[in-house]
Amino acid sequence: MMFESRREAGEKLARELLHHRGKNPLILGVPRGGVPIAREIYRLLGGELDVVIPRKVGLPWHRELAAGAVTMEGSFLLNQQVARGYGITGADLQEEIQGAREEIKRRMELYRGDRPLPAFRERTVILTDDGVATGFTIRAALQDLREKEVGHLVLALPVAPGDTQRILQREVDELVCLAVPRVFYAVGQFYRDFSQLTDGEVIEMLGETGETGE
Repeated sequence: MMFESRREAGEKLARELLHHRGKNPLILGVPRGGVPIAREIYRLLGGELDVVIPRKVGLPWHRELAAGAVTMEGSFLLNQQVARGYGITGADLQEEIQGAREEIKRRMELYRGDRPLPAFRERTVILTDDGVATGFTIRAALQDLREKEVGHLVLALPVAPGDTQRILQREVDELVCLAVPRVFYAVGQFYRDFSQLTDGEVIEMLGETGETGE
């Protein structure tokens, strides 16, 4: 499956989530690419639109490889497979972990200002991004949400590789994934328009109001 844009991917996901319309769901996008997906879901389902901000922690010499992730609350999850393969521990990544915590704080202040966090407990929460590869960073977000005692946790993704999908399936109450390709190199290969978003665009999307699906 090829998506024209994140907007189209969000529209298609929203149609698969119509059974949550009218339940006042909390719809959370992972910035930056997950926010336009979340916006389209919010437009059709109604509820509340916000962000959750986990952050990948890369190896000092290979920053694209997820050695772990930091949750929005600041907890660190070590990728045990990478740790064993490279002989590292969380103690070896303290500089990277601190940098991730500072970036989460920066983005929270930038995107949300001083608005209070939304209600989570016993609520239907739909988490989305524009796709995942290893899924390790989004697992940090899922752990964060589980600790907030949400009522029904939904993960909605346009695309994910099969092995990642199977791992994530076990961590949520409901998983909606539109495409599970056999050949997966990067999320961007499944979008014709995968332009990078600016912080300003994210803030504008989060500030949208008006008629929704409620």
